[in-house]
Amino acid sequence: MRIGFDAKRAVQNNTGLGNYSRFIIEALSEYYPDNTYFLFAPKRKVNARLNTLISRPNVAFIFPSGISKLLPSLWRIFGSKKNINKNGVEIFHGLSNELPVNIHSTGVKTVVTVHDLIFIRYPQYYRWIDRQIYLWKFRRACLKADVIIAVSECTKRDIISFFRIAEEKIKVVYQDCHPDFKRPVSEEKRKQTADKHRLPKRFILYVGSIEQRKNLLLAVKALRQIPEEIHLVAIGKSTPYQLEIEKYAHETGLESRLHIKNDFPFEDLPAVYQSAAVFVYPSFFEGFGIPVIEALSCGVPVIAATGSCLEEAGGQDSVYVNPLDDAELADKIREILENPDLAKKMTERGLEYVKRFDSRRIAEKIMDIYMIYTTAMRLISSGVSVA
Repeated sequence: MRIGFDAKRAVQNNTGLGNYSRFIIEALSEYYPDNTYFLFAPKRKVNARLNTLISRPNVAFIFPSGISKLLPSLWRIFGSKKNINKNGVEIFHGLSNELPVNIHSTGVKTVVTVHDLIFIRYPQYYRWIDRQIYLWKFRRACLKADVIIAVSECTKRDIISFFRIAEEKIKVVYQDCHPDFKRPVSEEKRKQTADKHRLPKRFILYVGSIEQRKNLLLAVKALRQIPEEIHLVAIGKSTPYQLEIEKYAHETGLESRLHIKNDFPFEDLPAVYQSAAVFVYPSFFEGFGIPVIEALSCGVPVIAATGSCLEEAGGQDSVYVNPLDDAELADKIREILENPDLAKKMTERGLEYVKRFDSRRIAEKIMDIYMIYTTAMRLISSGVSVA
């Protein structure tokens, strides 16, 4: 098959949607090498995380040329049509919630991955103009796509509820984390990382953007109720919400126990995960929750929040708390810290649980979806009825 992808995020983003996009393309191109994969991206960007894809002979990058270089956003929406047909693409996959506006005039089959509809559930976390743009793009993609991939059952329910999409049109396919999180880190590397980033000896870990929806403040409040030798390390992109957290820590005397790290190097993350005593993820709402998968893959007990999809990511042997109850979070942290047998059980069962997110299994599910629709298209083009 000749498969096209909206690869903007794969090229330009180093977190969430970018990680997902690269993961899907890498998995498919590895396990199904006989296909050709065309990555349509509106801008060139030097990105070390693309090295794996660049080196593969079955992967081709398509960028705008000529005057289209001056209008990359418009090329992504409209101008990629010519290149889709020119390269004989049979199926096009929008990896980050949207599809080119005129994609259906190309005659190719379309798939769109929808990660979450948080902007509808929690509009207070988004600017008005952003909500309107997302609503138009996401709804249109869901209505026009031949099939929708939802990254969780939670997201599937939201697509049905908010966009009135038929359930049979939506397929749930989970995602995996980067393979680096599944490789044991040596004691020497962990020590080097701790020294490099001045990490405390025993700590609780949070990884994710430092934004209000992610609810890091709950973990900081819980810090007051657990032994003083336990610190909190938070790694993620800064937003104005970080100032609120830092102010609270200052007012409550927790400054020395709170370590917020922005712009943290990816290559050091596995070592930090594997050095943590407990991982906490108290987010109010997520589409899936990759940091939970990363933590479980690193053998760390997980405490997450109820109310969205995190039970899907963490499984039945992780712990879940009310995202408004810091006392409950503190109780669960203490319970794990004071009970090595419980921590060991959570770690072992967590490692077993995340096997369901294996990249080969996920690639197989996505390829099955592609095959169903491209086979039907080929039969129709050859004059065979598929009714």
